[in-house]
Amino acid sequence: MAEQRTRLRQRRLSLPASAEAIAELAPGDVVYLTGVVYTAREGVYQRIVVDREPLPMSDIAAISNANFHCSPAAAPDDRGGYTIGGVTATASFRFSKYMAEWLDLTGTRIVIGKGGMSAADYQNVMAPRGAVYLTTVGYGTGALLGRGVKGVEAVHWLDELGIAQAMWFFRVENFGPFIVDSDVAGNSLFQSEGERVNEGIEALYAGLKPPALARYGETDDRREELL
Repeated sequence: MAEQRTRLRQRRLSLPASAEAIAELAPGDVVYLTGVVYTAREGVYQRIVVDREPLPMSDIAAISNANFHCSPAAAPDDRGGYTIGGVTATASFRFSKYMAEWLDLTGTRIVIGKGGMSAADYQNVMAPRGAVYLTTVGYGTGALLGRGVKGVEAVHWLDELGIAQAMWFFRVENFGPFIVDSDVAGNSLFQSEGERVNEGIEALYAGLKPPALARYGETDDRREELL
């Protein structure tokens, strides 16, 4: 019997996404977004969450509830706007300390980036607020994702923070692909698949000689290895 191939389930969301649409997302789903996506990372979080400056608009959630952790390749055009050549995701775990307050302040329910956050963040911060995490697919996808950016709706704190850290609002169409890492219940694709890999990690080293430890602090205890 021919082996059956698992077909990835695709989801297309209009932004701001409804709670019902977000609740239907499951780990491993492939997602494309249409509407407005905004960027915010440490520069914005510092101003709003730490320094307590007001948000640039009173009701961000009415425009977008999707926060993309990224560095855009942006350049002024000849019409007073901006050309976006690419949008490169940055690692989200660096921002987990801001997430609870940020989600509460802005009504954000979709967080996008690369690398994911910890299982504890998904269970204790994201899930109680009905929020999910979408991850980019592999590395070097900034130009691919840039094709989905159709225009810049607004940009805030560009002079103060610079291109990478400013708060951009992008009009997007079929923006993706992204993969659902965590769902509204806090289930994580990365965690579950990592556990499956680790179940067989001992077999990878069966019959090999003990490793030669050359750097201070190394261990030959495979249970401490991260894959």
